[in-house]
Amino acid sequence: MASLDAVLFDLDDTLFSTTAFARLARSNAVRAMVEAGLGLSEAVVQAELDEVIAEFSSNYDNHFDKLLQRLRPESLRRTNPALIVAAGVAAYHDTKFRELEPFKDVIPLLDALGDAGLVRGIITHGWTAKQAEKLVRLGLVPHLNANAVFISDQIGISKPNPKLYQTALADLKLAAPRVMYVGDNPLHDIAPPRQLGMVTAWARRGARQDIEGTGVRPDHVIDDFEELATILREQYGVAMPAKLVRAS
Repeated sequence: MASLDAVLFDLDDTLFSTTAFARLARSNAVRAMVEAGLGLSEAVVQAELDEVIAEFSSNYDNHFDKLLQRLRPESLRRTNPALIVAAGVAAYHDTKFRELEPFKDVIPLLDALGDAGLVRGIITHGWTAKQAEKLVRLGLVPHLNANAVFISDQIGISKPNPKLYQTALADLKLAAPRVMYVGDNPLHDIAPPRQLGMVTAWARRGARQDIEGTGVRPDHVIDDFEELATILREQYGVAMPAKLVRAS
């Protein structure tokens, strides 16, 4: 039976539904901007915002300002555009305060891994401040090894470059065959660590891309972390509980 020393995870759409959260937060922001005086329908504003995000990426800092530049609504002659942008920003962040949470089985799994003596860490792609904020708001930091959080922007290496994973292995002094990586993106989260000899698990419940047709073959495919716990227990001898239960 193979042994593991660590299980490392992707963050977005692996430990929480980034896609679902972003959709809700942006919808609430659009509604707030319309209510603040943006004289267009929510459908029109939402469609234009989707285009802005597609063109400038989700990491762009001025989505709403760019949105108003493009829409050029007649209402801006009567309303200070800064107030409309502020309404959207406030609604987005209010959604973050209320709605951002991990999948229900994430913290029980992380705690069970810690109890079993395995390193629990993150290798995530994105801007340092944004990814760190997500980890804090999700309440995951106390359930991870403090030295096992690797953010691409902070490291200076982006997914899918395997060097990002190599850096994590080197810093943690771990051998690739004794580390499992869990992620949702076949090309970014599965192919690179497999190239290094790491064990891989494709978490498909939040995946935006099907693995079929990619040529990528993970070691394991899971729909939730109960399945992962069973794999860890039965195939790797990790002392996992028969049922993941979140502490009250």
